Amino acid sequence: MEESSADGIDRIDRRILRLLQREGRLTNAEIAQRVNISPATCHRRTRRLFEQGHVLDVRGRINPVSIGLGALVMVGAVLDRSTPESFAAFEQAVTAMPEVLDCNLVAGDFDYLLKIRVRDMADFNALHSKMLIALPGVRQIRSFFVMKEVKDNAPLPF
Repeated sequence: MEESSADGIDRIDRRILRLLQREGRLTNAEIAQRVNISPATCHRRTRRLFEQGHVLDVRGRINPVSIGLGALVMVGAVLDRSTPESFAAFEQAVTAMPEVLDCNLVAGDFDYLLKIRVRDMADFNALHSKMLIALPGVRQIRSFFVMKEVKDNAPLPF
């Protein structure tokens, strides 16, 4: 029997996870063949990896430019108070905004760092003036237009 690490994942599980991360459209049979295990064993292991929360989801990556969302903006937000209530209100409001792809509570110059996709600068200007500055508890917003995406959604290094 293969020895598992502290996280309960052995070498075969890691190979399955790497394949799913790189090529989420692989069939169970293709994964089993590449990992050198039977399809039934592969199915059991993959199902367990999902059930245990090691795989959050499998989805297609859409080219943002092809659907008219070519502008990527990183936004730093500073709140006027650092209280659990102000953080919760901000997070609830941001979660409801489909333009916000990622929202992270960070240490440093900002309280939150947002990753936002819009059509263009005019689209962002409208979003900024109608929604971003009206977010609960916001004292300051600083926006950074991404000129070139060098590395995006890279696989986890494990």
